[in-house]
Amino acid sequence: MDSNNIIWKRKYVFAMMLSTLCMMCSCCNERDKEILLKFKEGVTDPSGLLSSWKQEQDCCQWKGVTCHNITARVIHLTLSCDYYDVEEDEEYNSQKCLAGDIILSLLDMEYLQHLDLSYNDFSTISADSTVNSSTLNYIDLSYNNNLFIKSLEWLSQISSLEYIDLSNINLHMETNWLHWMTVLPSLVELYLESCKLEDISPSLEYANFSTSLQYINLYDNYFHSELPKWIFNLSSHVLKIDLSRNYFMGQLPNTLPNLHSLTWLALHDNYLNGSIPDWIGQLQYLAGLSIHDNYFSGSLPTNLGNLSSLNILMADGNLFTGVVSERNFAKLKNLKYLFFESPYITFDFDPLWIPPFQLERLYIGPLHPTLPQWLYTQTSLYFLLIQDSKFSFESANNNNNFWRFASTVQHLKLYNNTIEGDLSEAFLNSSIIVLTSNNFKGSLPRLSSNVVFFQVNNSSLSGSISRLLCHSKKSNNNLQYLDLSDNNLSGGLTDCWMNWKSLRYVNLGGNNLSGNIPPSMGFLSNLTSLHLHENNLSGDISSSSLQYCRSLSILNVRENSFSGNIPKWMPQSIRIVQLRSNKFIGNIPIQICQMPFLIVLDIAYNRISGHIPKCLNNITSFVDMHYSTSWIFYKFFDGRDFFTYRDDLILLVKGQQSNYDSNLKLMRMVDLSSNDLTGTMSPQLFSLSQLHFLNLSHNRLTGTIPKEIGNMTQLESLDLSKNELTGQIPESISSLSFLDNLNLSFNNLSGQIPSGTQLQSFSELSYIGNVDLCGPPLPKNCSNHGDDTKTLGENDDDGDESDFLSSLYMGLGVGFAVGFWGVCGAIFFSRKCRHAYFRFLYDLRDRFYVLLLTNLNSFH
Repeated sequence: MDSNNIIWKRKYVFAMMLSTLCMMCSCCNERDKEILLKFKEGVTDPSGLLSSWKQEQDCCQWKGVTCHNITARVIHLTLSCDYYDVEEDEEYNSQKCLAGDIILSLLDMEYLQHLDLSYNDFSTISADSTVNSSTLNYIDLSYNNNLFIKSLEWLSQISSLEYIDLSNINLHMETNWLHWMTVLPSLVELYLESCKLEDISPSLEYANFSTSLQYINLYDNYFHSELPKWIFNLSSHVLKIDLSRNYFMGQLPNTLPNLHSLTWLALHDNYLNGSIPDWIGQLQYLAGLSIHDNYFSGSLPTNLGNLSSLNILMADGNLFTGVVSERNFAKLKNLKYLFFESPYITFDFDPLWIPPFQLERLYIGPLHPTLPQWLYTQTSLYFLLIQDSKFSFESANNNNNFWRFASTVQHLKLYNNTIEGDLSEAFLNSSIIVLTSNNFKGSLPRLSSNVVFFQVNNSSLSGSISRLLCHSKKSNNNLQYLDLSDNNLSGGLTDCWMNWKSLRYVNLGGNNLSGNIPPSMGFLSNLTSLHLHENNLSGDISSSSLQYCRSLSILNVRENSFSGNIPKWMPQSIRIVQLRSNKFIGNIPIQICQMPFLIVLDIAYNRISGHIPKCLNNITSFVDMHYSTSWIFYKFFDGRDFFTYRDDLILLVKGQQSNYDSNLKLMRMVDLSSNDLTGTMSPQLFSLSQLHFLNLSHNRLTGTIPKEIGNMTQLESLDLSKNELTGQIPESISSLSFLDNLNLSFNNLSGQIPSGTQLQSFSELSYIGNVDLCGPPLPKNCSNHGDDTKTLGENDDDGDESDFLSSLYMGLGVGFAVGFWGVCGAIFFSRKCRHAYFRFLYDLRDRFYVLLLTNLNSFH
């Protein structure tokens, strides 16, 4: 046997014996263990991630620690947070992750090659010695969203680094980051995404990066300049560049073709303009080009069609003009994603053209007057979005062909189109279907059991919902999201809900539906969000089948004709109760105080009587800023990807209707206005320290405003108008620093408006109708309280009085005319218009009262 082979085998056997020995006994290097235990002392660990890190145990067996098989020295430390779920909350749950200080003495482990502390909640980074590592080649500190690093100089001392990811770390103060990165001779991948960087040295011609650099990601920073020259003068070995979601402006540089190895270029979500040059066709290895949401203009170059390696083209949201035809895509045989939309583009495809590609995702528009025939050749399509188009089907057969083709697409979106076709004969099969703001004809389609998400809102559909819900005797256990809002649907709510037990979200608002809540709705045990607003529904909801829907988080039945008492059965999990503009009677049930997650209580414009419950301060989310702050969201699977949708809600705040979606989770609101509530306002009511909006106007409340109002430190809007309140305005109200909307008008308040505070910044409309109230901004002076009290206009002559009376009579005449047309409007206008119109009349009336009271004070 060859002597060399014998020697090699002996070495191998020895190594295996040593490895086995190390596994049998504690072989962890003591210095490495000491460094790791010191790191553990400086962090908090609520999840117990480091619970296995004990002195008596081998550190090579600790969680997240990997040692070399032979030397037993630590080579990998991977402590990425296991609980991160960006889809769930868009913010990782830091309570379950490591937090505290990253001690750079970790790098003193002389054989450490790989360090991953990503997706934790570290806030500081400190060095108790000079960083001295010659083996570390990988460092990932990304998504420690509270981590602030002032300087990256320490990083530049690790010459062996090949991979750096500091994404979502605050580097706002680091103005010399570019220099520190260029001194790393082995750097291959650099990720500085969402780091709040501002300085990119745009005029610098060359940055002395290593020729080994291949990937550079500067996505989502604060760069305000033209595209930096140095980045397009990098080594020709660069493969991927991401400069998207910044504030770059100007045109594409002529040096871009020098990066002839480039496979991915992302410039989307900037302010870039000009045309796409013909030399774009020279980037023969380019597989991904993302330039959407900029200001590029001009024609799409035909040379783009030469990019045979192109897999992804995303160019929507620009200002391209001219004609786009098959010549622009002639050789794109590998194209999988095509996103191309511009309001000034004309698509003109040969009806016989068969593309060389098979797309997986297509976003296109505007299309008119017909759909391109090549669309029907895309048998691999799983995502289709057609937007801002106007097309018709020449025959019923063409109409059926389109919907038959559309049903082969797993994720179908038709948005803001005018489609002259009948939807009622369609049988839809896609998992995710979004048909928003179209102009369909006919009634609702039928759905297969494959459909999970169905949204067909604001699309001019008519008829009954029974066609959709009652077409099959079989139960559909897959549909979870149903939105038929803002159509012309009529009839009852139908009684076929037992076939749709998987529903979590139902929105039937903005239609002409009538009748009562059907018994079968009680089968919707998974229902989380129910929107029935702006219909003609009626009946007693307190005894309806909805009491069996124990998973409800949102109950929105505003602007109907529901009657009876406010339901006592609402589950403790409920977060939003919107019952405004109905015919509810009785008292506010104390069961509402047992709903700790409640963030919106809106029962305005009803016939509620009795006292306001003193126990509202038991609603935890109104007093604890950390309670009930997660998103109200729904996650769906379209066959390949997860699709997340957040719930939204229209709320009447500060006299204006606003839509709340991403900020809905932060809302804290109580609106009990326009009812028949009596009694006093308890001090407990004003201990709701996290409440943002409180409206108790148009009731018959008595007593004084409690001084505890100063505890409502987050209050932005307070409306106590048109009640029977007495006494003075408490001084503590002046401590409400966020208050920007105040209405105390038309009560019996007296005394001086607290001075020297922001209360004077509100207009007199906030205080009018309180005869004994004085001080700025009201014209009544509080300097003397006897008969000699001076008021504005005290010395006006009789001519002024005559002028005022003339103005008064004219105002009464105008008021009569406005009131007359208001009655006519109530007959002819839609319900939404009526509400808006009468709000205008109330505002006009209040302003007239200001004029009247101001001038009467002048004469008396």
